[in-house]
Amino acid sequence: MSFEQVVEAHGVRLRPFRDEDVPDVVDGLADPVSQRFMTGLPSPYTEVDARWWIDEGAPAAWTGGGAAYAVADPATDRLLGTVGLSNPVPARGQAEIGYWLRPAARGRGVATAATRALAEHAFASGTARLELLTAVENGPSQRVALAAGFRYEGSRRSAGSARDGGRHDLLAWVRLAGDPPGPVARLLPDLPDGVLTDQVVALRRLAPGDAELMYRLHSRQEVVANQAPPVPPTREAIERRCRLAESGWLTGEIARLLITDVSSGEPVGSCGLSYTDVAGGEASVGYALLPDWRGRGYATRAVRLLAAWAFGVVGVARLSAGTVPDNIASHRVLERVGFHGEGLQRGRLPGLDGTRLDDLTFALLPGDLR
Repeated sequence: MSFEQVVEAHGVRLRPFRDEDVPDVVDGLADPVSQRFMTGLPSPYTEVDARWWIDEGAPAAWTGGGAAYAVADPATDRLLGTVGLSNPVPARGQAEIGYWLRPAARGRGVATAATRALAEHAFASGTARLELLTAVENGPSQRVALAAGFRYEGSRRSAGSARDGGRHDLLAWVRLAGDPPGPVARLLPDLPDGVLTDQVVALRRLAPGDAELMYRLHSRQEVVANQAPPVPPTREAIERRCRLAESGWLTGEIARLLITDVSSGEPVGSCGLSYTDVAGGEASVGYALLPDWRGRGYATRAVRLLAAWAFGVVGVARLSAGTVPDNIASHRVLERVGFHGEGLQRGRLPGLDGTRLDDLTFALLPGDLR
């Protein structure tokens, strides 16, 4: 592959690193976000480390068959970050693309622009396939991948290393030479303005700060009894669920939402939407409320909002919901929204100690929504 020294595209300039970039390299790589998500960085990151990168690290990337560009502002030529290619596999026409930005450059579309610029240049130079690997908790980087035309391909188990010597999963996002430039259409688009509301209840994406509430809700006996299997979650599992809510949404796995009371801002419960059959356009819903908010119609309102979003922007054709047969309150919620009972599936779900649980299923079509 033959790469140009300078590439200008999508409002950014890709150029070689220079000695005057040292302070800005330190600014970008000493930052807590870079330190958290980039493995192998010295801590603290100093000018000595930045000079090593400019004099040895970046040139080594080029001699190894990859690339290491400084991303600069075309107007000032000041360093904004870097974008590069690593781990080339010439026999496959494959390489891995990666980037980092200075804090002041984030949130402005620079990473997406730089990734698109280098990807297009790499494809024009003979690359057939590019991989972009992100930490599971790095939602902003996953958004960059999608915006730059990379499609989610799956999880690389224990592919990442941590500072403490442990291992963690990485998500693989891939763009081929023949793919459109992006952004990639998502199975679960963002909520309009980040919220669904009927001015009585509001739904927003679950966040890491919701872990305590979620643990309190989902460890309640009556909530656990309606899960399969009916086993209380650990606090660690709930904390991880909240940390990965953004990633689950972006990969299309599940949309997890917090239900709040609009007038007070108090949390009411949680709900979620996940695909059961992507090709068939079918998804399922689930929900749970805190005891003090039950019996006020809040669950009905939340499920109605979730269903309207699913049938509208998401484009789902059919919604299903499963309940244990004796959960009459949940049946009433679904019926008020317009769900129809479709039958009892005997022994469909796992219970405790090898037992099986019956599942009473309900379904909703767009025309059924009340």
